[in-house]
Amino acid sequence: MMGFRTQMPWSSSAAGAQADQPMCDAAAAVVAARQGMETPLTAVAEAFEELARGMEADGGELRLAPFGDTCALVSVLFNSLGIAFKFAESEYVTKVNDLIGASKEYATLNDILDKDVEHDCVKKQGSHSRNLRRVRLGLGLIKALFEQFLATEGSLYEAATTAYGQVCAPFHSWAIRKAVGAGMYTLPSREQLILRLNETDCSVQKEMRRYIDASSPIIEYIDTLFLSRNIVLDW
Repeated sequence: MMGFRTQMPWSSSAAGAQADQPMCDAAAAVVAARQGMETPLTAVAEAFEELARGMEADGGELRLAPFGDTCALVSVLFNSLGIAFKFAESEYVTKVNDLIGASKEYATLNDILDKDVEHDCVKKQGSHSRNLRRVRLGLGLIKALFEQFLATEGSLYEAATTAYGQVCAPFHSWAIRKAVGAGMYTLPSREQLILRLNETDCSVQKEMRRYIDASSPIIEYIDTLFLSRNIVLDW
């Protein structure tokens, strides 16, 4: 695997994020291992491609341990968006850490849903199923943001506001929506985000598209897990 072209800005920022919200040992180890890759966006895109291939090889079953390890990498992308997404990053990391811990007891995502359905606690605060739902929203938020980023030449503020409105706002209280809206004004510019990700105008489009394509079947799979159990996705 190729090393960094230069000292990557995401290495220090990721460390700072972990200081605010420490990852469990497993997640931190995965992030450390991936730091030998060229850019954070490449790391995340490649990890989701590997995860999708693994799911296909397992007959359409998604194993919890590699899922948690892969999702841990996405926190770097939240961090690159700055203080506007700090709340989302902190909540996301907490939920991912829970799932990584749960992988010691449960082999697949199906297993945690089955267990929580059995105990009637799917939507209960702190349940693995609820945390899975929140992680899925985080993955979807980054996907929607990248889609908006690629679809228009507008500001990152416009892309992020639209993505948040599509994915997370319907499930957030008025107070959270207001706080997020205010934070959006602190987002970096398109050019600053590309620089933080150590990409170019051309490479960022390629790598964002890779993430969109690779994460889509994972997101769809998680949604199907809930819907197949007659659990509506309105929470």
